[in-house]
Amino acid sequence: MSDEEAQFMTKEKFTGLEKELRELKLEVLPRIAKRIDDARQMGDLSENAEYHAAREEMAWTQSRVNEIQYLLSNAEIISTTQGQGSVITIGSTVIVESKNGKKEYVIVGAQEADPVAGKISNESPLGSAFLGKKKGEKIKVKLPSGEQEYRVLEVK
Repeated sequence: MSDEEAQFMTKEKFTGLEKELRELKLEVLPRIAKRIDDARQMGDLSENAEYHAAREEMAWTQSRVNEIQYLLSNAEIISTTQGQGSVITIGSTVIVESKNGKKEYVIVGAQEADPVAGKISNESPLGSAFLGKKKGEKIKVKLPSGEQEYRVLEVK
């Protein structure tokens, strides 16, 4: 599997997606199918809002099932401890300093990115710029707000 196909995620995210997939397949899809069947029993489908709403929900749910199946089949499990070392990798926790002060980030796969919580995607401009760097290195990153310079203080 190429890195472009790989969906980097923690074991917790993987388990959460498995749970969501089971729930969609065993509970949600059968419930929607019943709604569609019940709406069909009402007769004229061309003006049956319940039927059309249920069909739309079915399409969305099936799309989500396909998306989760793709993510799980291409998942590459990362550990937030696997990044421990001198080089920043997916799973690393890094402490950097910029003109705005010190910040701590965890490099995660795109599925788990949550910038507010300090989890940045390996595919983001900032995350990808940090990959492969070591403690003490300076990195210039072009961000939507302009070019920023960071210095790596610690890699854990």
